[in-house]
Amino acid sequence: MAEERRVLVVDDEPNLLHAVQLYLEDEGFTVLTATNGQDALQKARELLPNAIVMDVQMPGMDGFETLGELRKLSAAPVIMLTVRGEEADKVRGLRLGADDYVTKPFSQRELAERVRAVIRRAETPGAPPRTEIVVDHHLTIDFSKNEVLIDGQRQTLSPTEHRLLHQLVSNPGRVMTTESLLTRVWGPEYRGEDQYVRLYVSYLRQKLGARYILTEKGLGYRFVDFRAR
Repeated sequence: MAEERRVLVVDDEPNLLHAVQLYLEDEGFTVLTATNGQDALQKARELLPNAIVMDVQMPGMDGFETLGELRKLSAAPVIMLTVRGEEADKVRGLRLGADDYVTKPFSQRELAERVRAVIRRAETPGAPPRTEIVVDHHLTIDFSKNEVLIDGQRQTLSPTEHRLLHQLVSNPGRVMTTESLLTRVWGPEYRGEDQYVRLYVSYLRQKLGARYILTEKGLGYRFVDFRAR
C-alpha cells in the first residue's frame, strides 16, 4: 500500500478550496484545509503535511507573512498561489522559502503535478557528493554540510541551492543548458520555467562570488573548470 501523502491547502475562497480538495483527493492525496494563516500554522505544526499549497492574498495574515512564520516550524515544500503572476511576487515568495508558485486561474492537473514534484524533490536524497571540494584558495564547498566557505566566511546553502550547485560543480567547465538544469534540479514538469534557474544562480553568485558560475548566453551556465589548476 502506498504511503499516505498529506497536502495542506490554504485559501480563503471556499469554492476554490473545495474544488482543489476534491481534485487532489481524486489524485490519491489526503487533503487538509485551512482558510487563514493562523489556522494553517496550527495545522502544519500538528498534522505535519508533506506539502502545502497556499494563497498569497488572504485577509489578516497574508500568504507571505504566513510563509515566513511557517518556515520557523516546518520544512515542508510550499507552493504559492497568486492571481498577479508578477515576477516581483514570485521572487518574494521564493526568497521567503517557497518552493514553487502557480498563477490563478490554474489547471487542477498542473497543480497536482506540481505537488507531486515538490514532494518527490523533498523525499529524494541527492547523489552522494564528495564531502569537500577545494575550488581555489578562495572557495571550498562542503556538500555534506550544505555550506560553502568563501574567504573564511561560511555560507549555508538551501536545499535547492545545494542541488543546483551540485549539478554545476559535478560538470566543471561544461555548459549546462537551462533546460537540463531545470529537469535535473526541479523536475521535467518545469521545462520552460527559466526564471527558476536565473533566480537561484543569482543566489549562488551572491554566496560564492560572481566569477565561479559563468553565463553562456543563449545556452545556459558553466562552473569554472577547477580541475586544471
